[in-house]
Amino acid sequence: MRLSVIRGVCRSFPTRSVSRSRFGVRILGCDREPVPLGSCNWTSNIRHGSSSRIRVGKHPNRTGSPGTEVAIRESIQKSKKEIAALQKSRPAFNPVLAIIQAGEDDQVLEMNKKIAAEIGLNIIHICLPRECSEDEVVDEILKLNEDSKVHGLVLHLPEATQTCKVLNTVKMEKDVDGVSDINVGRLVQGDVSECFVPPLARAVTELLDKSLEGITVLIVGENGPLEAALQCLIQRKGGVAMSCVWNSQNLQKQADIVVLTNGKPGEIPPICMSPGTTVINCAAAVVSEEPNRDVESIAEMGVGTLAAALRMENVVESSRRWVEQQRYKQWNIRSLKLQPVSPVPSDIEISRGQVPKPVDLLAKEIGLFEDEIEVYGKAKAKVRLSLLERLKEQPDGKYVLVAGITPTPLGEGKSTVTIGLVQALTAHLQVNSFACLRQPSQGPTFGVKGGAAGGGYAQVIPMEEFNLHLTGDIHAITAANNLLAAAIDARILHESTQSDKALYNRLVPSVNGVRHFSSIQLARLRRLGINKSDPSTLTVEEITSFVRLDIDPATITWQRVLDTNDRFLRKITVGQENTEKGFIRQTQFDIAVASEIMAILALTDGLADMKDRLGKMVVASDKKGHPITAEDLGVTGALAVLMKDAIKPTLMQTLEGSPVFVHAGPFANIAHGNSSVLADKIALKLVGEGGFVVTEAGFGADIGMEKFFNIKCRVSGLRPNVVVLVATVRALKMHGGGPNVSAGAPLAKEYTDENLKLVADGCCNLQKQIQIAHHFGVPVVVALNVFKTDTKAETDLVCQIAKDSGASDAVPCYHWAKGGKGSVELAKAVREAANQQNSFQFLYDLQLPIVEKIRTVAQKVYGAEDIELSPEAQTKIDRYTKQGFGMLPICMAKTHLSLSHQPEKKGVPTGFILPIRDVRASIGAGFIYPLVGAMSTMPGLPTRPCFYDIDLDPETEQITGLF
Repeated sequence: MRLSVIRGVCRSFPTRSVSRSRFGVRILGCDREPVPLGSCNWTSNIRHGSSSRIRVGKHPNRTGSPGTEVAIRESIQKSKKEIAALQKSRPAFNPVLAIIQAGEDDQVLEMNKKIAAEIGLNIIHICLPRECSEDEVVDEILKLNEDSKVHGLVLHLPEATQTCKVLNTVKMEKDVDGVSDINVGRLVQGDVSECFVPPLARAVTELLDKSLEGITVLIVGENGPLEAALQCLIQRKGGVAMSCVWNSQNLQKQADIVVLTNGKPGEIPPICMSPGTTVINCAAAVVSEEPNRDVESIAEMGVGTLAAALRMENVVESSRRWVEQQRYKQWNIRSLKLQPVSPVPSDIEISRGQVPKPVDLLAKEIGLFEDEIEVYGKAKAKVRLSLLERLKEQPDGKYVLVAGITPTPLGEGKSTVTIGLVQALTAHLQVNSFACLRQPSQGPTFGVKGGAAGGGYAQVIPMEEFNLHLTGDIHAITAANNLLAAAIDARILHESTQSDKALYNRLVPSVNGVRHFSSIQLARLRRLGINKSDPSTLTVEEITSFVRLDIDPATITWQRVLDTNDRFLRKITVGQENTEKGFIRQTQFDIAVASEIMAILALTDGLADMKDRLGKMVVASDKKGHPITAEDLGVTGALAVLMKDAIKPTLMQTLEGSPVFVHAGPFANIAHGNSSVLADKIALKLVGEGGFVVTEAGFGADIGMEKFFNIKCRVSGLRPNVVVLVATVRALKMHGGGPNVSAGAPLAKEYTDENLKLVADGCCNLQKQIQIAHHFGVPVVVALNVFKTDTKAETDLVCQIAKDSGASDAVPCYHWAKGGKGSVELAKAVREAANQQNSFQFLYDLQLPIVEKIRTVAQKVYGAEDIELSPEAQTKIDRYTKQGFGMLPICMAKTHLSLSHQPEKKGVPTGFILPIRDVRASIGAGFIYPLVGAMSTMPGLPTRPCFYDIDLDPETEQITGLF
């Protein structure tokens, strides 16, 4: 039999008699006086239920240690003080001890719970049947391992269940009993700061003197972890530790102290002990079961009680370590080495040439716990939102927005600048920093622009995974969006072909003779003012109100989506099959990233908020002009289920091993064009005070940046410290009057030869974008993304004009060819600008009418003289105002190729009237979006799309042609 108080188990011992002997033995762990061994009744002294108060015996010629009562009280007071200190620094912090019990309660368990409660620990007590299997216990341990709120785990199990598998399943950080192989190994190696000393082993040494120099201690029994820990601790005190099992024929008579580790003391031959030998009985019960015993009295508690107090010290220490992990500290991150070559290879070749760190290692480097990530393959992981709760006391880092001038159709490298900047900060300046990027749509990936993983030596890797399906978020959005679209058409069809009674019977069916409303149907009843829950009690009028949405097909604004550029889906007809009984209407497809669900994903702050926003999405109006929502259609819960994993940001890394969050991907020209609020908030906590989070806004500052400030910052409550405005000599030459730039066509010589006049003339667009940023009161650093054809005279000219136009600094960047090393100067400029005075403000007041907010954006940002509303747009504005949506911000859907609505107008157009063709409402996302000019929400494929170059090697499974 084996006693393991260390694991909270106390078992009965067999009744044994011991032959008489002439010498006495001191028994520590028993409240009786040392007695001659021949007169000792082991059954009454040591069996379960015996008294176990401590009377510390003195080793001959040695001074005894302090009384156990004092040691217990000091331990409890120490734990109380440490918890108070932790809660003072983190008021919301509550340390938690979890206990897994199998079998009946006993006083060992009760003492653990009493001391835990006394020092202020919260307790999770899981009770399993005594005959539970090993796998059942392991399952419970694994759940508690993953619970970041649990700081210590104690196993109170029968002997047969305390297997190596069970003990080693406990996560080392929570193994407050110190029984796992890792904990014992670290203790033996001397790594005390990273392990937990087994409480019972420590309790034994507490009973002995501080020094055991020259003392021989015999450890008797068969308790592996306790024996190993005792040997280690005794040797460190200068003693000689020996071990043997109960039935050994070689028990050392010369031992000064004998430690009994489990319950077979009757088998020790009396001749094996010298007179005056001190015996410490670890196998004794913690407290007596004598009637009327006051178990609250510390004075009568024994070695087991001291072990319980020390066990709680370990829980408190585990809690302290956990809190310490939450504090800001410089990451110990291993950067990946780059070896740039010239000429620079293709993006996919560079990406394949770098082996990414395992994503779980990256997560650990930046302070994430194992239970806070969900790994997808080797290089991607979803991050759980519980992290925000854990880090809520952590101060935020600096917040940097990367925007750009009005781009060419080729793009000017905002993603590349974002990644290069983060690589420079993290890998070269050793500053905690995070990039937050949007997930790319398959539309541009297979269309014209290509992927969005950056380029050259500033990329997110693996770029194939980044640019394709990633973790399936866009597919989830597509499924949710189209489920709602199908629900709209189906509801109109069923209402038009069924009576109220038939509709009611189908919406609230009888199952096994019982009818009941679902929770979402009860919510609809409450919105209708019907406070009933029994389907049989509704009146005829109430049934009609409940089953009839009366959707007006002409007012449907919800479109189906697809993540492919397909111009032939811009206008379609649905319902032509005979089974749809003549319900035919014209509709259209949008690209998936234009879905309101994508905007909600990018703006939500959690699951509850996302579900609420999904329910608020207005899809049409009824025939009385009232808005119809997803909640009215009963589909909110299903949409939330489809989106439950998509809401978690995806962790990846750059070529140099810096962390990246990839999350959400709304286009900036037809949506608000920013990555998610959640990714930014989590990243700001992870980098901590002094760190940097760099996020990007789509297209030019007039589009992505304006929406970032007026929409995203209103929702998140975050305020940027600095704007990095990306420019290229190529784009500036275009704005200065250079020839047309087309994707797939060679650049004219004006773009490859030095031309200072075109550059100077085109800087008007750069100056305008700087001015737009200053409207919001944020400092600007211009990042000139240098191409190999740019000359020093051209780059110097741009930087000087930028500084003269109010930029805090302007820096040439070479990250595409050199990686983070090529953006170190930019990183230094950004760090300096982020510490400047910031007077952030919004462009307009939400109280303004919808028309005035549109006009404000058109005039102050685009430079328009005025706006012009189509009759349809005016009708929609009137409807949304009447429905109570007039207080929402504005999200303009406009071409990204010009400040105006005409893509061919470069530079800084003036004097134009901005035409508003249509206005839609994204109520769940929380904005009104006007459609400007001929802007389409479904792109089309060009004559030669990117897919001509994309291929798969069937033998190696390697992808080629992505960029």
